[in-house]
Amino acid sequence: MIVIGIQSALGQSTEEKIKAFIPQIDQLFKKYVEKEKLPSAVYGLVYQGKLIHTQSIGLANIQQQIPANSQIDYRIASMTKSFTTMAILKLRDEGKLQLDEPAHHFIPELKNQKYVTKDAPEITIRHLMTHAAGFPEDNPWGDRQLGISEKAFSDMLNKGISFSNNPGVSFEYSNMGFALLGSIIKKVSGQSYQTYITEKILKPLGMTHTYWEYMDVPKNQLALGYRWINQSWVEQPLEHDGAYGAMGGLITTMEDFSHYVAFHLSAWPERNDPESGPIKRSSVREMQFPWNFISVNAKQKYPNGQVGQSFSAYAYGLSFTKDYANRTSISHSGGLPGFGSNWRIFPDYNIGIISFSNLTYANMGSINMQVIDSLLNTTSIPKRSLHVSAILKQRQSELMKILPHWNQGERSGIFAINFFSDYFTPVLKSEAEALFLKVGSIKKVHDMIPENQLRGKFRIEGEKGDLEVSFTLSPENPALIQEFHLNEIKKAHE
Repeated sequence: MIVIGIQSALGQSTEEKIKAFIPQIDQLFKKYVEKEKLPSAVYGLVYQGKLIHTQSIGLANIQQQIPANSQIDYRIASMTKSFTTMAILKLRDEGKLQLDEPAHHFIPELKNQKYVTKDAPEITIRHLMTHAAGFPEDNPWGDRQLGISEKAFSDMLNKGISFSNNPGVSFEYSNMGFALLGSIIKKVSGQSYQTYITEKILKPLGMTHTYWEYMDVPKNQLALGYRWINQSWVEQPLEHDGAYGAMGGLITTMEDFSHYVAFHLSAWPERNDPESGPIKRSSVREMQFPWNFISVNAKQKYPNGQVGQSFSAYAYGLSFTKDYANRTSISHSGGLPGFGSNWRIFPDYNIGIISFSNLTYANMGSINMQVIDSLLNTTSIPKRSLHVSAILKQRQSELMKILPHWNQGERSGIFAINFFSDYFTPVLKSEAEALFLKVGSIKKVHDMIPENQLRGKFRIEGEKGDLEVSFTLSPENPALIQEFHLNEIKKAHE
């Protein structure tokens, strides 16, 4: 993927500014590894489709003194979940299932489950994908089910599931739900979920050093997991691959996982280019959409000390967050006995961060957020801008021929049927003439800044001040101006 740097006033590209910040990233991770007593950490920064920096600290295998590096395989636990939902969406796109059909169509053991009340809806595939099936939160119990057999899983379901809620009424994190999705993949595709995900997602993305069973990892390439007990690291037994692996069984390298992160970022912006990934770009964007509300925190404290509001929701095997700076990020953590990991992307900035560790339930999300928040605040990476639609440009040009005197406005044909019932020409005329007089002669009319294809704003630069025009178009074709605002842009010191 070609990287196009946006030049700053000093001639330094955005990528160059990011690379100049890398020593600070390395220092932040170094301090975190020491503070949290991590045996090792591997981390990487993905920008504009490539892994632009990766670094490793510590030992992946303490007994054999094997250093961590970007080719060592780490268990990524629940970071596996989005691969499972991606496989479900691929099957959906092929017309082999529907997200809102009952899950018991594919897993008969779910047919006669006893819900909390008799008026409960049936569990759907979408419920499973968004932690809305009504199952109880099952960490760390679910972690210990990773290697169970399909028969043991089926027997567990036949004995009956204990529900904490009815399906579809709340968010509650469930590893069991994703294990069930693995069973659905097998039922629909005719292949184990491991084979299907490997053949249809991992290999097309070039993830050729990613595994399900730890015994398949080449010798000296596998990170071992540890706990910190009595001032020393104690090796933890590794779980084998099994029926629950769809919720957290993948083992991968930093270089391999960066391909997956780049693919998620490549779904933006929406465009007409040919499709090139294992699933459609629109399906990737659907994966990242906040489907199931989790919480709003009015006083979220961020790693940089900032306190502000945050909104969180669950997507499809992914977490969605809107932070204090109104930035959207998509992420997921992973934790198993011996391992902790996290990845987070900011699609509007085309950047993502990944980190793996081999300490039990290491909170890598905290350091990832600290690093990328500091990076965005320090380097001022430009936010992706939307394409301006032809109709927005056209209406802007037509509007400027009417302002400020509103001559022939009602006959212009560019306003929707509601407009002059909601806005009155004499008022529009007097307000616009007063504002234009105040800012003086017009020096420049700036380009539209779109909010979407039918709404936007633009700046009118005057000799003594600036004005802002914003308008919204109607849903008819051709789209007409239904809402309009003209305001003076106040200077910062005013």
